[in-house]
Amino acid sequence: MKGYKKPLIIIFLVLIADQALKIWVKNNFFWGEELKIVGNWFILHYTENNGMAFGMEFGGEIGKLILSIFRIIAVAGIGYGLHYLIQHKYHRGLIAAIALIFAGALGNIIDSVFYGKIYGYESLFHGRVVDMLYFPLVETHFPSWSPIWAGEELVFFRPVFNLADAAISVGVAIILIFQKKYFKEDTLENLNVNNEITED
Repeated sequence: MKGYKKPLIIIFLVLIADQALKIWVKNNFFWGEELKIVGNWFILHYTENNGMAFGMEFGGEIGKLILSIFRIIAVAGIGYGLHYLIQHKYHRGLIAAIALIFAGALGNIIDSVFYGKIYGYESLFHGRVVDMLYFPLVETHFPSWSPIWAGEELVFFRPVFNLADAAISVGVAIILIFQKKYFKEDTLENLNVNNEITED
């Protein structure tokens, strides 16, 4: 179990926090109900989606089933990748980032696979993902001279998401920001190992 402790802690904490918030919101809010946390900048806004992260859709019952199955396969692949990275002692930052992505993907799978059955509105694999985090930091309108969307409302950041989505986004961002550090060190370590084997 050496090397697995910290990634497992990350996964456990993300899953507990994500599911606890989703269940609390689902059991205490009406669909579309809002609770302002920090003025109009940070709002809990209860909604659900049938599709992917940040409210994106993947149409129809068949599409929903395909998406749920794809998620399970993807999480299995990420889980295997995480196991591989730990076994081969890759950079701890990279392992932590993959653990965040794995936890986030698993958190949304729980909604997608089980929530429909648990809450009695659909069968297994047809549940909806619960979203609630809304940060409309800027609310304005496109300028009248804009060639498209002239005068229409502009909200940044418009998508409503959840902690699982946030974990995935943070994990991906960490990898993108520190990729040179993570993969350069791993390449150097592999070269050193190969040189040692050759010399022996």
